[in-house]
Amino acid sequence: MPLETPSWWYGKRGTAAKVMPALLSPIAALYGRTAASRLSREPAHRSRLPVICVGNFTSGGGGKTPTAIAIAALLKSMGKAPAFLTRGYGGNAKGVVPVAGHEAKEVGDEALLLAAAAPAFVSADRAAGAKAIEQTNADVLVMDDGFQNPGLVKDLSLIVADASSGIGNGRVIPSGPLRAPLDTQLPRADALLVIGDGKKCDRLIERFEAAGKPVFRAKVMPNCDPRWLSVLPAIGFAGIARPSKFFATLKANGARLIASHAFGDHHRFTEKEAKHLLAEAEEKKAMLVTTEKDWARLADEDDDEDGSALAELKKRSRPFPIVIAFENEEAVKSLLSEAIGGGR
Repeated sequence: MPLETPSWWYGKRGTAAKVMPALLSPIAALYGRTAASRLSREPAHRSRLPVICVGNFTSGGGGKTPTAIAIAALLKSMGKAPAFLTRGYGGNAKGVVPVAGHEAKEVGDEALLLAAAAPAFVSADRAAGAKAIEQTNADVLVMDDGFQNPGLVKDLSLIVADASSGIGNGRVIPSGPLRAPLDTQLPRADALLVIGDGKKCDRLIERFEAAGKPVFRAKVMPNCDPRWLSVLPAIGFAGIARPSKFFATLKANGARLIASHAFGDHHRFTEKEAKHLLAEAEEKKAMLVTTEKDWARLADEDDDEDGSALAELKKRSRPFPIVIAFENEEAVKSLLSEAIGGGR
């Protein structure tokens, strides 16, 4: 079920930001204890392959999937053969599923993006997924999300954080975005990657540096020539954790954004919504622009029936592809090399 990120998780102003965290604190305390207990479990399986986990401390976005893809690209440049393992959030497939040949409704939108970069497997049971990958030609496993999952021993846990939002109000779900208490998560993290500009990660950076753990920087860059964004007025739509970040990226790359429509994370678009977007684009003589994840969900074959508004929305929309660019690529390679070769 698509979920919207509460704005007060990341805002200090307004009544909700003051009242809701306190109101939900009893539930957050219970959630935090349960999450901490889960994190303390001994991992169920050590893969014969090195396991690199790209995760975060918070719920929702942050850039895990594009970072995992960027990590896989670095591994390939180092002569490795990576494969992805992901839960497949938003998909209905059961068991261990190779992503190739499947649709977003089966394996989730993120899995499709991963599979375009390297072999990818979906499995809620991380140990079972790792065992399946061990039977392939892969020589390193890149796990998209799963930092809090005790199913696998991780050789490297890289935490991804958005410089413009950090860890929000620093509280545990549902009072805030943290998946578990920060003091429980920090000792299990090996390195931090801060994406973008902003100061919301400054205290987190200090905590990592004080513990002697490396901190890296990266930027979100267009994975295409962005000049097409300025050809016509644009209407943006996105069903991700933080749609405002996508809309800001469009503007930063020259889009004349005249309207924006935000939906919940992993949103499944309806015929009514598609008709509304198409009508607005026609009325305003504008182009429709969305994220790669949303495009992947629009591309399901069942939505491709002749005459459907969803099929037309897919044809009329254009995804804006992005890529993660590391500021110090060689330092990240060194970290990966150490993780792959050490302790095995």
